Amino acid sequence: MSKENPSDVRKKDLDIMLSKLNALEVSAGDNYQKSIIKILRTLVEGQMHTLNELEHFKKAIDLVTMQLFKVDNKVNSSLKNSVT
Repeated sequence: MSKENPSDVRKKDLDIMLSKLNALEVSAGDNYQKSIIKILRTLVEGQMHTLNELEHFKKAIDLVTMQLFKVDNKVNSSLKNSVT
């Protein structure tokens, strides 16, 4: 049984919510309801954007961490070479 990434589950939930909001907008009777639905859609889209940006930040942190380890290894090897 494979376990899904929590952010993937959250994205699916937000996508489903966005679909439901689109359906509600079509069936909305007056401008007030349509305006509320537009506000809710904007909030859902903002959440989706935030999740995407968070994934980019995680990747960037991973890359910076890898570079730090490379620098640390080079410094340590240089120190060992200079001592011997």
